[in-house]
Amino acid sequence: MSRTLFGTDGVRGTANQWPMTAEMALRLGAAAGRYFRNDGSNGHRVVIGKDTRLSGYMFETALTAGLTSTGMNTLLLGPVPTPAVGLLTVSMRADVGIMISASHNPHEDNGIKFFGPDGFKLSDEAETEIEALLEAGVEPAQAGNIGRAKRVDDGRFRYAERLKGTFPHGRRLDGLKVVIDCANGAAHRVAPEVLWELGADVVTVGTSPNGVNINDGVGSTAPQAAAAKVRETGADLGICLDGDADRVMIIDETGQIADGDQLMALMAARWAEAGRLAGGTLVATVMSNLGLEQFLTGRGLRLERTRVGDRYVVEAMRRGGWNLGGEQSGHIVMTDYATTGDGLLAGLQMLNAMIETGQPASALVRQFDRVPQLLKNVRYTPGRAPLQSDSVGRAIRDGEARLSGQGRVLIRASGTEPLIRVMAESTDETLMRDVVDEIVAAVEAAA
Repeated sequence: MSRTLFGTDGVRGTANQWPMTAEMALRLGAAAGRYFRNDGSNGHRVVIGKDTRLSGYMFETALTAGLTSTGMNTLLLGPVPTPAVGLLTVSMRADVGIMISASHNPHEDNGIKFFGPDGFKLSDEAETEIEALLEAGVEPAQAGNIGRAKRVDDGRFRYAERLKGTFPHGRRLDGLKVVIDCANGAAHRVAPEVLWELGADVVTVGTSPNGVNINDGVGSTAPQAAAAKVRETGADLGICLDGDADRVMIIDETGQIADGDQLMALMAARWAEAGRLAGGTLVATVMSNLGLEQFLTGRGLRLERTRVGDRYVVEAMRRGGWNLGGEQSGHIVMTDYATTGDGLLAGLQMLNAMIETGQPASALVRQFDRVPQLLKNVRYTPGRAPLQSDSVGRAIRDGEARLSGQGRVLIRASGTEPLIRVMAESTDETLMRDVVDEIVAAVEAAA
């Protein structure tokens, strides 16, 4: 069966438009309930977390109705980061975890992503089976076997304790001023609390969610506000999370922004020096900068590339037995500590590096010189397939030929939005821009 509902990170779309409707969420909950409650017993449970979007209330209620209708007992965590759902799925012995979030997207969007009992995101195969159950229709449980629903009030505190446990015992952040930007999202309470409890002087940005301001001019996709706050307050570091706190951008004391590639380079080098980098390998996607690959190669380390999506990074890490990976966009995955990307955890690793080396952030997040890279997004009409156009194919082949030996071209469709992403890297910036513009023009004509 082909997948039409699930994308690269669960189900996502505009709230109250297909597929993100209350009816679909109810049916999806019922299908997931049937998939995981496959022995008919009443001991099965699911944990549900969400970010701060207004539509989260609607989807939380609809999912709960669908899940309990098939006999699943539902534990509602309220607003917590995505990595907290992965953690609590395991620690609360749940059969499945669900996070209601559209991550870095605007408030109008929302999404539903699933975690298995091991705390890792479900495989494509499992999602396909759930989608097949949804299409076939699910028989509800008998009246006496309907599941129960319960609020869990201490989920974020459990997650906070786990985060602090990853920091070296007895080490504190005294004397460090940290700007934390929570994107008016899921970490708006827990992130400042963790940093304060570890001793930092905390300056907050994006910690007043109202249901519609998530990711609005703040967070990892708009780090300029936090950068300005770092400069204004003389902070030592800025940590910018996205709406569900599984991504991070780092801001040094000068207000300069470092992406996930620079943070992964720092961590890979430090972990390798300490003998902690499993297999001498970092896992990243095809989007990571060529400069990162050159940096690792120069240190005798290896870069394993995957398709775009943190779930594919994690799948490769598990197959290869590697423990560090991530994305240029700021997903940093450390399987020694977590089952998915965790922005605050990565921020703590950065702070630990500053303490151990005695160096400022600016000296640590400039690990390599980036090969010039240009990315442009082209929005297309849903239902169209621009990448199947002959003219687009010719433009891509022409661009690849022109950059041969001097760089690379990467064209892909977003798995979460109707966008075609056109990216090129080259030491010849003029040629790179020409190639990207020509491909963009071809895609726009077919969009």
